[in-house]
Amino acid sequence: MENHSILNPAVDDFVWKEVTVKQLLTAYETGEFTAAEVVQAYLDRIDKYEKNYNAFTFMNDDALEEAKEIDRLRREGKPLGPLAGVPIVIKEAVDVKGFPTTFGWAPLCKDAGGIELMPKNDAPVVSRLKDAGAIILGKTNIPAFSARMDSANTSWDGPTYNAVDRRFSPGGSSSGTATAISGNFAVLGVAEETGGSIQMPAASQAIVGVKTSFDLIPTTGVTPIAGSTRDVLGPHARTVEDAALMLDSMAGYTDDDALPKEGKIPAGGYTSALSEKALQGKRLGLFGPGWSTKELSPETKALYLREITALQELGAVVLEDPFEGSGFVDFTESIGDDAARMLFGLDTVFHDIEKYIKNLDPDDDTLSAKRVFERAGEFPWDKNGPLDLFENTKELIADPKLDISEFNAARSELLRIITQVMETHNLDGFVFPQMTRSITSLEEGVEGLANITTTVSEINISGLPLVTVPGGYYENGSPFALVFMGGMWSEAKLLRMAYAYEQATKHRVAPVLEG
Repeated sequence: MENHSILNPAVDDFVWKEVTVKQLLTAYETGEFTAAEVVQAYLDRIDKYEKNYNAFTFMNDDALEEAKEIDRLRREGKPLGPLAGVPIVIKEAVDVKGFPTTFGWAPLCKDAGGIELMPKNDAPVVSRLKDAGAIILGKTNIPAFSARMDSANTSWDGPTYNAVDRRFSPGGSSSGTATAISGNFAVLGVAEETGGSIQMPAASQAIVGVKTSFDLIPTTGVTPIAGSTRDVLGPHARTVEDAALMLDSMAGYTDDDALPKEGKIPAGGYTSALSEKALQGKRLGLFGPGWSTKELSPETKALYLREITALQELGAVVLEDPFEGSGFVDFTESIGDDAARMLFGLDTVFHDIEKYIKNLDPDDDTLSAKRVFERAGEFPWDKNGPLDLFENTKELIADPKLDISEFNAARSELLRIITQVMETHNLDGFVFPQMTRSITSLEEGVEGLANITTTVSEINISGLPLVTVPGGYYENGSPFALVFMGGMWSEAKLLRMAYAYEQATKHRVAPVLEG
């Protein structure tokens, strides 16, 4: 592995650095440590480094008491959930009862001089994680209305910095979650994606991210950009196994599920078939001009070829540019350029925000987006606002109907082409470089990052799952990442392949934070 002077693990002696869920639970079971001791250690670490990274918007003042309660139940031999005592973080966009919801926007944040919105209930995904026994340390920073894929620079709470190196973009919009996990401020994190917001922060900070199939996890109680078309939740973790363990709790059945998931979630859970031999005989399609006309930089090409060799050594069979002649590029370009594809399906935002705000308190008939923004004294879709995205904004606000027929037609066609390619070449999935070149600097902005992604927005429009895995580092010290993609509901297969790759390569290096 390359020598990275900025990644000297000897400098950081945090006892729980890079700890996995299984290691932590084993320490609890043997009595080596208590959940209270572990949570206090994380809180101390956050207190030491947060000023330089700004991962959090709000801290959970009850985290230590919640950990002590887990310890009491464990001592008494009471049944505990699969994540009992595991410190986690929740993206600011996800409702947690007792914490304000701000959309990352100053006019909706009391601490920044705006108004305060308090959700009456936890989002279903938060309820699931609490039921699993996870300890929420706090909520993590996002850009205003989650409307950037490069950073949290527009947040009322200020920018978040990349744990690998503060110079680099942290990725967005799950910026704070990625920094918290990469920087060892927590073990697991809830992320959310509309257009790259799980995968880009994961790739930018050398962690694992799972962009799930659309509707695998309910997004009720999540501030939307495209809740009706593209928004998904997924885990951020430092290892594939930990991401799979978290997904087991996030994707479990509850009464809040909008649609039945029969046959979509593996009976034994996402960790049940993880194997270091999972790549043997698997057929994987490679990135090429049939998927995208974007060119890989020479360094990206070299890193990608190195990792392809590693996959072949693990028994995988790779196929060059399986999308050649499929018409995939022609169809994606018919939707528009990069910017247009990023916005495709987002015109439901006004309908979805209205639905979200009403859900903050279902018993309050007076709640509406119009009234909330009038109280705030500002509208996010005003000129230069975070949702100043569409030419016909006024029409969409006046009549926020939900018509997704055009979007669904495009999704169906993308799925048809991708499924046909997989069937024609008998593929188990695809493995691409996450970006065409090294991650942009924090100052370079969203335009630079949007132009170097290989799977945004095609993967978001199609609704397909994707797993991001560390794949090494560029010469400048920024992370290189691979993505494993496949058909709908193929998370279990993708995690198995990603696990085999990760275990053989072990590319992630724990960053050393600036104190």
